[in-house]
Amino acid sequence: MEKRFIFKDLLFFSSLILIAALVILSMYMIDRQWLSMAEMQGTMREQAKDIRRLTGYLSALEKKLDHGMIAAASTQKSDAPPAVKAIADNAFNRAQKATLNSDYATGDWYTQSFGVSLKTITPLISQDAYANRVQAYVLETLIQRDPDTLGWKGLIAKSWQVSEDGLLYTFQLRRDVIFSDGIPLTAADVVFSFDFIMNDKIAAPRQRAFYDKIDKVVATNDHEVTFHFKEPYFNSLSLAGGMEILPKHFYSEYLNTPETFNQSKGLLIGSGPYQLKNATDWTPSLGFVELVKNTRYWGDVEPSFDGLLWKVIENDSARLTTFRNGDIDIYSARPNEYTTLQSDKNITDRTNTFEFMSPSAGYSYLGWNQQRGDKPTLFANPKIRVAMTYLTDRKKIIKEIMQGYAEVAMSPFNPRSKQHDPTLIERQFDLAKAQQLLKEAEFEHRDDSGILKNKSGQAFEFELVYFQDNDDTKKIVLFLKDAYAKAGIRLIPKPTEWSVMLELMDTRDYDAITLGWTSGIEIDIYQMFHSSQTKDGDNFVGFKNKLFDRYIEQARSTVIESVRMPLWQSAEKILYVQQPYTFLMRRQSLGFFDKRIKNTQQTAIGLNMGFTPVELYVPLSEQKYSH
Repeated sequence: MEKRFIFKDLLFFSSLILIAALVILSMYMIDRQWLSMAEMQGTMREQAKDIRRLTGYLSALEKKLDHGMIAAASTQKSDAPPAVKAIADNAFNRAQKATLNSDYATGDWYTQSFGVSLKTITPLISQDAYANRVQAYVLETLIQRDPDTLGWKGLIAKSWQVSEDGLLYTFQLRRDVIFSDGIPLTAADVVFSFDFIMNDKIAAPRQRAFYDKIDKVVATNDHEVTFHFKEPYFNSLSLAGGMEILPKHFYSEYLNTPETFNQSKGLLIGSGPYQLKNATDWTPSLGFVELVKNTRYWGDVEPSFDGLLWKVIENDSARLTTFRNGDIDIYSARPNEYTTLQSDKNITDRTNTFEFMSPSAGYSYLGWNQQRGDKPTLFANPKIRVAMTYLTDRKKIIKEIMQGYAEVAMSPFNPRSKQHDPTLIERQFDLAKAQQLLKEAEFEHRDDSGILKNKSGQAFEFELVYFQDNDDTKKIVLFLKDAYAKAGIRLIPKPTEWSVMLELMDTRDYDAITLGWTSGIEIDIYQMFHSSQTKDGDNFVGFKNKLFDRYIEQARSTVIESVRMPLWQSAEKILYVQQPYTFLMRRQSLGFFDKRIKNTQQTAIGLNMGFTPVELYVPLSEQKYSH
């Protein structure tokens, strides 16, 4: 049956139409809201970009102001390329130039090795050059030497001034320096670093002796700090500007628990281009040291490598095998293998060689301990120490063991430096002179044992402590054992682990030891030989001489070079006469560098392989390690 369209139906359909209209209108309004929200989001994104651009501009402007690069506007246009103009005259100069190379790239890992197992890499309490190499990439100083000119350039500090009396050194700090955890570095951190070193509860007696010339460090404001010296010091700028800056917010907690710090293995954090993944969890048991790129690095150049790795390989042969396999990028060759490796095509095809004598080359020595416990030793007598030098045929050691790649060392001073007295004559091997001195010291042949003895029947014999995993050192010790035996002296070799050697030096519990010191352009030998350093300092052979002490003190306090150098030379003459060490040799650097590592250069202080900021890199096409 057909239904009719009545008023109710009209009302129903009208309601439906109204509802549909309201739905459509609502949808339209929602669309408009979404559009508005989208427009707002777009605007916010653009504003965020503007803010980032403004922040970047302000940061760049601040860096330019820090470098003194903003000058009065000039109507003349410069013809210098923009990239060259952007390079500021600071510690980043060489690294910035490297970034202009056409094949420059960031990424890859720089892999090296240590021949010893590190005891700790915690600043201040570490005692060896190996830990210092790691710390140099993590901790930074106010200023840094230019490896080409040897002059000073700003790093954390942008400028500095010296008072007329030479007692106040004031540094203006860059405002953009941050530690690897993102906390800004300020003058308070500089003050803290000095105070932390000078705190008697911190096991840093060597550093305290080093910084004893400084009375106090005062923060003028957040970005200016003044070092107050007690008296003039020839190396004041290096001492103040070269102090490594520790973050107060990290290390200050150990003031309450100094023993925790003193016994730590890997508490390391700084403002440098690289960092530990975790600033508190490194231990020697890992068998390696790994630093990763500091992604927050404040410097003008991004760290070139994703990471740095040092593998602990104590055995010389194992270290060479690791290099042959391409698992480390640099190999410092022993002299007896250097020539052989140069003819090894597998090595030469992928490496560059380096061979040089650095003007700051360190030296090796035989250290004669003069007091063991409360008793003087055989070597307390200077005649015996001089006799031991006459019995040590250094030229023969250099010829037969070092294959000629070394020079005789006469003192701590480089023979080409102004500190060295050129009138001193190198002692040659002389058995007759040695025997005469030993006789004067009452040691001579008294029976048919073949061993020298004194009047009380004490035989002339001693233990020589040496690092057990260095093949060249082993050969030298065996050479000396045979040479001394011919003179009636019994040398007992004592091969020792590195950590144990450090402990023996600390406790002074040994007869004699063979080791080496790093060196520099002009060095301060106070810590190694001044009488005050026999207990806790680096004078672990117990050498004491009042006249020598006075010369050292006067030299350190003399700013005028022409007056200072004769004082160093007078001190050197006393070391020459007294022979607390038999100074052995300065070795040439011999080695191989993987060709994928670019921008290796010879500088006034050697190869640039260890500079901070890092200026070496690997082109993208030659990279083989991922982060």
